[in-house]
Amino acid sequence: MRVIAGTARSLPLKTPEGMDTRPTTDRIKETLFNMLQTRIGGSVFVDMFSGSGGIGIEAISRGANKAYFIEYDKKALACIKDNLNFTKFNDRAMVINSDACSAIDRIIDEADIIFMDPPYESGLDVAALRILSNAKCVTEDTLIIVEASLDRDVEEFTSCGFVLSKEKKYKTNKHVFLYKED
Repeated sequence: MRVIAGTARSLPLKTPEGMDTRPTTDRIKETLFNMLQTRIGGSVFVDMFSGSGGIGIEAISRGANKAYFIEYDKKALACIKDNLNFTKFNDRAMVINSDACSAIDRIIDEADIIFMDPPYESGLDVAALRILSNAKCVTEDTLIIVEASLDRDVEEFTSCGFVLSKEKKYKTNKHVFLYKED
Protein backbone atom coordinates (compact mmCIF):
# COMPACT_ATOMS: atom_id res chain seq x y z
CA MET A 1 0.00 0.00 0.00
CA ARG A 2 1.23 3.48 -0.85
CA VAL A 3 0.23 7.13 -1.06
CA ILE A 4 -1.18 7.62 -4.57
CA ALA A 5 -0.76 11.37 -5.16
CA GLY A 6 0.16 14.69 -3.63
CA THR A 7 3.10 15.75 -1.50
CA ALA A 8 3.73 12.21 -0.17
CA ARG A 9 3.20 10.53 -3.53
CA SER A 10 4.59 6.98 -3.83
CA LEU A 11 5.61 6.68 -0.18
CA PRO A 12 4.90 3.18 1.10
CA LEU A 13 2.58 2.80 4.08
CA LYS A 14 2.58 0.09 6.73
CA THR A 15 -0.52 -1.99 7.32
CA PRO A 16 -1.43 -3.77 10.55
CA GLU A 17 -0.59 -7.46 10.61
CA GLY A 18 -3.42 -9.98 10.70
CA MET A 19 -6.93 -10.04 9.33
CA ASP A 20 -8.54 -7.46 11.63
CA THR A 21 -8.23 -4.70 9.03
CA ARG A 22 -8.68 -4.75 5.26
CA PRO A 23 -6.93 -1.74 3.74
CA THR A 24 -8.64 -0.08 0.80
CA THR A 25 -6.75 -1.14 -2.32
CA ASP A 26 -4.69 1.42 -4.21
CA ARG A 27 -6.98 1.13 -7.25
CA ILE A 28 -10.15 1.84 -5.23
CA LYS A 29 -8.41 4.61 -3.25
CA GLU A 30 -7.32 6.27 -6.50
CA THR A 31 -10.86 6.10 -7.92
CA LEU A 32 -12.31 7.51 -4.70
CA PHE A 33 -9.89 10.44 -4.56
CA ASN A 34 -10.37 11.20 -8.25
CA MET A 35 -14.07 11.69 -7.41
CA LEU A 36 -13.18 13.89 -4.42
CA GLN A 37 -10.36 15.92 -5.98
CA THR A 38 -12.22 19.26 -6.04
CA ARG A 39 -13.28 18.93 -2.38
CA ILE A 40 -9.99 17.88 -0.73
CA GLY A 41 -7.90 21.07 -0.84
CA GLY A 42 -8.22 22.98 2.45
CA SER A 43 -10.68 20.47 3.90
CA VAL A 44 -11.15 18.88 7.30
CA PHE A 45 -11.19 15.13 6.65
CA VAL A 46 -12.31 12.45 9.11
CA ASP A 47 -11.08 8.86 8.66
CA MET A 48 -13.25 6.67 10.92
CA PHE A 49 -12.27 3.04 11.50
CA SER A 50 -8.88 4.19 10.18
CA GLY A 51 -6.96 0.90 10.10
CA SER A 52 -3.56 1.91 8.69
CA GLY A 53 -4.62 5.54 8.22
CA GLY A 54 -4.09 5.29 4.47
CA ILE A 55 -7.27 7.16 3.51
CA GLY A 56 -6.68 10.10 5.84
CA ILE A 57 -3.00 10.27 4.87
CA GLU A 58 -4.01 10.34 1.20
CA ALA A 59 -6.33 13.27 2.00
CA ILE A 60 -3.54 15.22 3.72
CA SER A 61 -1.13 14.43 0.88
CA ARG A 62 -3.66 15.87 -1.55
CA GLY A 63 -4.12 19.09 0.41
CA ALA A 64 -6.51 18.56 3.34
CA ASN A 65 -5.70 21.03 6.11
CA LYS A 66 -6.42 18.51 8.84
CA ALA A 67 -7.39 14.87 9.21
CA TYR A 68 -8.85 13.06 12.16
CA PHE A 69 -7.93 9.39 12.51
CA ILE A 70 -10.32 7.38 14.68
CA GLU A 71 -9.20 3.87 15.58
CA TYR A 72 -9.75 1.55 18.52
CA ASP A 73 -7.37 -1.35 17.75
CA LYS A 74 -3.94 -0.88 19.38
CA LYS A 75 -1.95 -2.49 16.54
CA ALA A 76 -3.73 -0.38 13.95
CA LEU A 77 -3.22 2.73 16.08
CA ALA A 78 0.54 2.09 16.23
CA CYS A 79 0.54 1.64 12.46
CA ILE A 80 -1.27 4.98 11.94
CA LYS A 81 1.27 6.76 14.15
CA ASP A 82 4.19 5.15 12.28
CA ASN A 83 2.69 6.16 8.93
CA LEU A 84 2.11 9.74 10.10
CA ASN A 85 5.72 9.96 11.34
CA PHE A 86 7.03 8.51 8.08
CA THR A 87 5.00 10.92 5.91
CA LYS A 88 5.73 13.83 8.28
CA PHE A 89 2.01 14.67 8.57
CA ASN A 90 1.79 14.67 12.39
CA ASP A 91 1.18 18.42 12.50
CA ARG A 92 -2.00 18.08 10.40
CA ALA A 93 -3.33 14.97 12.12
CA MET A 94 -5.50 14.35 15.17
CA VAL A 95 -5.36 10.69 16.24
CA ILE A 96 -8.19 9.54 18.50
CA ASN A 97 -7.83 6.19 20.23
CA SER A 98 -11.46 5.26 20.74
CA ASP A 99 -14.32 3.34 19.24
CA ALA A 100 -15.78 5.39 16.41
CA CYS A 101 -19.17 6.10 17.98
CA SER A 102 -17.66 7.46 21.19
CA ALA A 103 -15.10 9.55 19.30
CA ILE A 104 -17.54 11.58 17.21
CA ASP A 105 -18.08 14.20 19.91
CA ARG A 106 -14.29 14.70 20.08
CA ILE A 107 -14.20 16.09 16.53
CA ILE A 108 -13.98 19.81 17.26
CA ASP A 109 -14.02 21.08 13.66
CA GLU A 110 -16.82 21.09 11.13
CA ALA A 111 -15.97 18.17 8.88
CA ASP A 112 -15.97 18.58 5.12
CA ILE A 113 -15.62 14.86 4.40
CA ILE A 114 -16.15 11.88 6.68
CA PHE A 115 -14.97 8.51 5.40
CA MET A 116 -15.89 5.39 7.30
CA ASP A 117 -14.88 1.83 6.60
CA PRO A 118 -16.30 -0.23 9.48
CA PRO A 119 -16.11 -4.01 9.61
CA TYR A 120 -18.72 -5.25 7.15
CA GLU A 121 -21.90 -6.71 8.64
CA SER A 122 -21.06 -5.29 12.07
CA GLY A 123 -23.85 -2.71 12.16
CA LEU A 124 -21.30 -0.08 13.17
CA ASP A 125 -22.03 1.90 10.00
CA VAL A 126 -25.63 2.52 11.08
CA ALA A 127 -24.67 3.13 14.71
CA ALA A 128 -22.13 5.78 13.64
CA LEU A 129 -24.57 7.38 11.18
CA ARG A 130 -27.21 7.72 13.89
CA ILE A 131 -24.74 9.65 16.04
CA LEU A 132 -23.43 11.67 13.09
CA SER A 133 -26.97 12.79 12.20
CA ASN A 134 -26.98 14.99 15.33
CA ALA A 135 -23.25 15.68 15.65
CA LYS A 136 -21.91 19.24 15.72
CA CYS A 137 -19.16 18.33 13.23
CA VAL A 138 -21.71 17.48 10.51
CA THR A 139 -23.34 20.23 8.44
CA GLU A 140 -25.59 20.05 5.39
CA ASP A 141 -22.39 20.37 3.29
CA THR A 142 -20.54 17.48 4.96
CA LEU A 143 -20.04 14.56 2.59
CA ILE A 144 -20.15 11.19 4.32
CA ILE A 145 -18.75 8.18 2.49
CA VAL A 146 -19.38 4.67 3.76
CA GLU A 147 -17.39 1.75 2.41
CA ALA A 148 -19.64 -1.31 2.46
CA SER A 149 -20.10 -4.76 0.99
CA LEU A 150 -21.78 -4.89 -2.42
CA ASP A 151 -24.96 -6.41 -1.00
CA ARG A 152 -25.32 -3.83 1.81
CA ASP A 153 -28.81 -2.29 1.79
CA VAL A 154 -28.39 1.49 1.90
CA GLU A 155 -31.97 2.11 3.05
CA GLU A 156 -30.72 1.77 6.61
CA PHE A 157 -28.33 4.64 5.94
CA THR A 158 -31.08 6.94 4.69
CA SER A 159 -33.29 6.02 7.65
CA CYS A 160 -30.63 7.63 9.88
CA GLY A 161 -31.35 11.09 8.46
CA PHE A 162 -29.15 11.11 5.37
CA VAL A 163 -29.85 11.44 1.66
CA LEU A 164 -28.16 9.14 -0.84
CA SER A 165 -26.11 11.17 -3.31
CA LYS A 166 -24.30 8.41 -5.18
CA GLU A 167 -23.24 4.78 -5.02
CA LYS A 168 -19.97 3.70 -6.64
CA LYS A 169 -19.66 -0.07 -7.03
CA TYR A 170 -16.41 -1.98 -7.45
CA LYS A 171 -15.80 -5.72 -7.89
CA THR A 172 -15.87 -6.54 -4.17
CA ASN A 173 -17.42 -3.55 -2.37
CA LYS A 174 -18.92 -0.10 -2.84
CA HIS A 175 -18.76 3.48 -1.63
CA VAL A 176 -22.01 5.12 -0.58
CA PHE A 177 -22.07 8.95 -0.67
CA LEU A 178 -24.45 10.66 1.75
CA TYR A 179 -25.47 14.14 2.87
CA LYS A 180 -27.46 15.19 5.91
CA GLU A 181 -31.18 15.49 5.23
CA ASP A 182 -32.50 19.07 5.32
